[in-house]
Amino acid sequence: MSFLVDPPSTEGLQLLTNLCSLRHWAWLWIGAGVITASSSLLRIGRDWFGFVAALLPPIVWVGAYTFAAVSGDYSRGAWVAVWYLTSHIGVILWAAAVPEYSVPPAPRRARRGEAPS
Repeated sequence: MSFLVDPPSTEGLQLLTNLCSLRHWAWLWIGAGVITASSSLLRIGRDWFGFVAALLPPIVWVGAYTFAAVSGDYSRGAWVAVWYLTSHIGVILWAAAVPEYSVPPAPRRARRGEAPS
């Protein structure tokens, strides 16, 4: 949301800002957040789309910062790209890889006329 209200410096993001402003790119983050939050309400195994949506914005940012570093436009872009790779993409991929059996099963609901266990 902060990109909509008070966009930060576009240093290193020229690849993106050549297409549209950061205010428009903010909607990518917002949309991905809405999809991710909505997917969290689904059962395990059906929530994969949320992980894909969560990966899209940081992948775009890593691409832009990597391009800026390689082209020489923003020398610190490589470090920012590594930060997004580890703090965003790495954590999302780790969360997506948590095996289903390590998540406790949902409590069994009693059927009508059956005593709760």
